[in-house]
Amino acid sequence: MAAVLKVDSIVTRFGTQLVHDGVSFEVRRGEVLALIGGSGSGKSVLLKEIIGLQRPSGGRIELFGTDVWSAGSRELNALRRRFGVLFQDGALFSSLTVAENVAVPFRENTDLPMEVIRPMVGFKVALVGLPPDACAKSPAQLSGGMRKRVALARALALEPEILFLDEPTSGLDPVGARDFDRLVRVLADSLGLTVFIVTHDVDLLLSIADRAVALSGGKVIADGPLSEVRKAPDPWLQDYFAVRA
Repeated sequence: MAAVLKVDSIVTRFGTQLVHDGVSFEVRRGEVLALIGGSGSGKSVLLKEIIGLQRPSGGRIELFGTDVWSAGSRELNALRRRFGVLFQDGALFSSLTVAENVAVPFRENTDLPMEVIRPMVGFKVALVGLPPDACAKSPAQLSGGMRKRVALARALALEPEILFLDEPTSGLDPVGARDFDRLVRVLADSLGLTVFIVTHDVDLLLSIADRAVALSGGKVIADGPLSEVRKAPDPWLQDYFAVRA
């Protein structure tokens, strides 16, 4: 399958701290890939670099064949309409209702009138398993799991080709986390999505990922199907998978 994302020799420095030291990997169309690594390994930093929020110190990132950090503003805006992002805390607007939160991408990126946007929002809300009456509620009235689903509906609003998820099960109880895992896998399969997940959740990794890339010491220490990554001799990886041995 063709690569939709290419991360090539990325270097990231914060002062004297070297976070990434030549990180390279690809994500192929239609796969669910998990990026794993210990605390401080730079997983979320790398995600921000991929989606154009933080410039790396060196290297190249290509998304759909476009160099993210050489693209002009118009090209970058067009690129952003092709992906969706679910941030770790959901990043919902507390002053807006669920429906208004999900409508934000439509209002910012299209000229569609509200009478067209409204049913599309309802469809996205239903797609992630929320009841219709959730649309009128504020994020504060929802459980943590429901807020994650709202954020996912917003990330899916413009029918992205690739979905980026940053620690999507963080803050959820085990049952809620597993329900969310299954939802992501079903959506990936039914919509033909490419999914890039930053996670520390072993259960999520083992239940839905096709492939894993592991970071440690600023480098990629393993990249491949889970059956191969689990056998890698790196001590951190052995400890990581030991919880599910």
